[in-house]
Amino acid sequence: MARKTEAAIAITTSDVYERITNRIVEQLEAGTRPWMQPWGGGGTPVRPLRHNGVAYRGINTVLLWMTAAEQGYSSSYWMTYRQAAELGAQVRKGETSTLVVYANAIERKETDDAGEEIERRIPFMKGYSVFNADQIDGLPERYHATPSALPESGKERNDVADRFFANLGADIRHGGSKAYYHPVGDFIQMPRFEAFVSAESHATTLGHEAIHWTMSPTRLDRNLGRAKRGDEGYAKEELVAELGSVFLAADLGLAIEPRDDHAAYIASWLTKLKNDRRLVFQMAAHAERAVTFLHGLQPMAGKVANEDVDE
Repeated sequence: MARKTEAAIAITTSDVYERITNRIVEQLEAGTRPWMQPWGGGGTPVRPLRHNGVAYRGINTVLLWMTAAEQGYSSSYWMTYRQAAELGAQVRKGETSTLVVYANAIERKETDDAGEEIERRIPFMKGYSVFNADQIDGLPERYHATPSALPESGKERNDVADRFFANLGADIRHGGSKAYYHPVGDFIQMPRFEAFVSAESHATTLGHEAIHWTMSPTRLDRNLGRAKRGDEGYAKEELVAELGSVFLAADLGLAIEPRDDHAAYIASWLTKLKNDRRLVFQMAAHAERAVTFLHGLQPMAGKVANEDVDE
């Protein structure tokens, strides 16, 4: 079994979509949003990390958070069997690996209607196995570092979050009792800071609306068919915003609570996920692009690493 984990898993693209979507559907049917975890143990929320400290992105963030919550893993680090061995460590016998994925493509020569030979790029998903550091003996201590404690939730402003959102250059207005992004006016409306129960709830709500803000044609031009509240395009955009706000909260070290108003979308998401196995991959990719865009507006923004192959 151990040797099989060193190489990419020999499963078809359709199998990848099927297996991962089924996991997410099972949790949604149980009333759990799998991306709203697993930072309930008193630690600062962080992205899942590779053996070299590079963060996983997109759908892999959801997959590894989900497994960590299910299995009770406390380490943020994940690695392949081979990477563990190269560190002088050993995956414990009987441990079960977790599937993560990456995008790849093949070039195929075809003949078009005019008889001309053309090259066609065909994208596909490929999977490989990783283990959490908690499943591995003999790793250096840094892979088992105790998460730093979350600051006490309160009304004191969060300087990191405040600077981040100020750097966006967005038109953020305050007043009223609702938070929303207004596409026509291209502004974000927020209740006043004092209306929120904590600085974190204010920041994560603003993060959610900032993800919506990236949909503008002048930014990412994300059009998922949203025409009116409650339609299919609206539900898709809300899934992008929910995933994106959670990814962003992890990047900024913010505690986050599920939004009550999104409970109504779960049934719609379930129906769409069951009918389209690629949907959650697409929405997670949109969410990650939105988060990357927001990070790119920060001073001295660094280049975000691609979802590379970790075999």
